[in-house]
Amino acid sequence: MFSHSGNLIKHANVRTGEKLFKCEVCDKMFSHSGDRNKHIRIHTGEKPFKCDVCYKQFSQKGYLNSHMVIHTGEKPFKCDVCDKQFSQKGYLNSHMVIHTGEKPFKCDVCDKQFSQKGYLNSHMVIHTGEKPFKCNVCDKQFSQKGCMNIHMRVHTGQKLFKCDEVCKKRVTHAEHAKIHIRMHTGEKPFKCELCGKSFTQRGNLMEHIRIHTGEKPYKCEVCCKSFTCNKSLNNHMMIHTGEKPFKCDVCDKKFSQNGNLKSHMMIHTGEKLFNCEVCNKMLTRVEHVKIHMRTHTGEKPFKCELCGKSFTRRGTLNDHMRIHARKNSFKCEICAERFSQIGDLKKHMIIHNIEKTFKCEVCNRMFSQGGQLILHMRMHTAEKQFMCEICTESFIQIGDLKKHMILHFGENISVS
Repeated sequence: MFSHSGNLIKHANVRTGEKLFKCEVCDKMFSHSGDRNKHIRIHTGEKPFKCDVCYKQFSQKGYLNSHMVIHTGEKPFKCDVCDKQFSQKGYLNSHMVIHTGEKPFKCDVCDKQFSQKGYLNSHMVIHTGEKPFKCNVCDKQFSQKGCMNIHMRVHTGQKLFKCDEVCKKRVTHAEHAKIHIRMHTGEKPFKCELCGKSFTQRGNLMEHIRIHTGEKPYKCEVCCKSFTCNKSLNNHMMIHTGEKPFKCDVCDKKFSQNGNLKSHMMIHTGEKLFNCEVCNKMLTRVEHVKIHMRTHTGEKPFKCELCGKSFTRRGTLNDHMRIHARKNSFKCEICAERFSQIGDLKKHMIIHNIEKTFKCEVCNRMFSQGGQLILHMRMHTAEKQFMCEICTESFIQIGDLKKHMILHFGENISVS
């Protein structure tokens, strides 16, 4: 029984599947005029329902009701297995598949399975590269509407969620607040079952697992290098593009990543949020605390498999490995000389960058120092002023004489 004839008509249309009401913009059909009116707001942008707390606006009353639980903290839907509570019935249903393990949605490209249709849709953009949601301010595109909405807070400056622990930092999203608080509490709820390492975020765990599996699904189309996560690929692409979109407002220095800019800003602010419990030294980042603690514990977790030498940092091990590999992967574009470390290449480049003002009148070769020109001129004059006192052979440079003396004595000796 229905109290209003309109409800009866709506119910009858649902039963028959009849859709009488048409959207004049996109021609979509609806079984009830109210549903069509709600739909029209997508085209008009009308949002008549406003939150009295943060003034955010919504196109439907139901969306406002769902939003309000952010402020009230109300979570009326409880999981019967683990007692976890949720603000919406849909969130509870999504959570339940953790316990059942059911993954009915399968990717037709790579056969990966998912517990929810939404997760599959999000996954598919890895294969399609589709980013249908575009920011109206900076034209940046996103694969998901939720990601775009969060991005918009960069422009509006809206930060609804505050850290109540130590630093009172404000963040744009509730999930970001949870993750941020773990920096203070040290909580790492996501554990790798292969090596026991724990993480603050599920995404970081998934990326870590690829170290064990060797999976690198994200490939650079320029140099074909592959990566375990999309973020690493995006960061890598800036090597090719030279893009540094994040600029320091104090000194105008630019960075390819926002995280690097944030770390840099602490140089200007002097902000150091994290302290060592042993010596009370203050540091700017929690990762720096971990590395610093190894000076007290003596821990060196990164070991060279070739010579057994251990290091406190992975980067130091990587530098060390080049000694064994001797790949000389850093090449000078001017003279083609190769180096095993980029630091050595940078030092070498000084040779090319120094202004050369001394010119050889014979062959026109230029030199940065007068002494180099004098040595060079001896090649033209055949002057050899450094003579071996044993066999009387002469040399243009004293270094060549020293090398020659080893033939007589079998070791380096002082040559005056």
